[in-house]
Amino acid sequence: MIEFSNVSKVYPNGVVGLDDVNLTIEQGEFVGIIGLSGAGKSTLLRTINRMHDITSGTLTVDGQEVKNLKGKQLRKFRRNIGMIFQSFNLVTRTTVIRNVLMAKVPEMPFWRVLLGIFKKEDKLNALEALDKVGILDKAYIRADQLSGGQQQRVALARTLAQNPKIILADEPVAALDPVTAKQVMSDFKKINQEMNITILINIHHVELALAYADRIIGIRAGKIVYDGPSADVTEDVLNMIYAGKIPDEVEEA
Repeated sequence: MIEFSNVSKVYPNGVVGLDDVNLTIEQGEFVGIIGLSGAGKSTLLRTINRMHDITSGTLTVDGQEVKNLKGKQLRKFRRNIGMIFQSFNLVTRTTVIRNVLMAKVPEMPFWRVLLGIFKKEDKLNALEALDKVGILDKAYIRADQLSGGQQQRVALARTLAQNPKIILADEPVAALDPVTAKQVMSDFKKINQEMNITILINIHHVELALAYADRIIGIRAGKIVYDGPSADVTEDVLNMIYAGKIPDEVEEA
């Protein structure tokens, strides 16, 4: 469970990222986070794994108060949370499987990292992760030979190799064409349903959020202005979230 209790985040320059957020997310939920650029979507995600520290309030994940975690305890905590970005963050001049194996580096002795020696079980785990996202056949191809959608699937497989309880995805399909974006969102949905991994996706494409997420959180100026089932999102709700402007994706749908 992820629980925000009166959480605010104010950046050093005075910009308010989150404003008195109260929110509970249960294990296994698939949550789409929508709102205008600068509304606080990324801030919300990045406080969960403490990429950003909160300014006030309480944020707990599985009963652990995030702001109190330090050193080894914080590193261990982050192993349970996968993070996926718009940029794929791959080592493009090496193979797909070696990119997935990078998920194991934080747990490895330095000499193994230095020599690039991975255990057999780690390699099998990496191959299984690639199979889950449908690109097992690309395991020994260089990452720079893949399409954008395939590279994002490698990033997702690398996250799965961590065996996370939670996946945070910050605009994971923003750089992809519409068809590929739907394929990647389908991968997220499959993983959520089959592995009971909690998934929170900050997403610009409203129609994809409504199609794949079970729950929608709307953020406006750092405040939660909507929290409910995706099936209940109406044009009035979208107008409230986007301050009178319905995104083009919805108007065209």
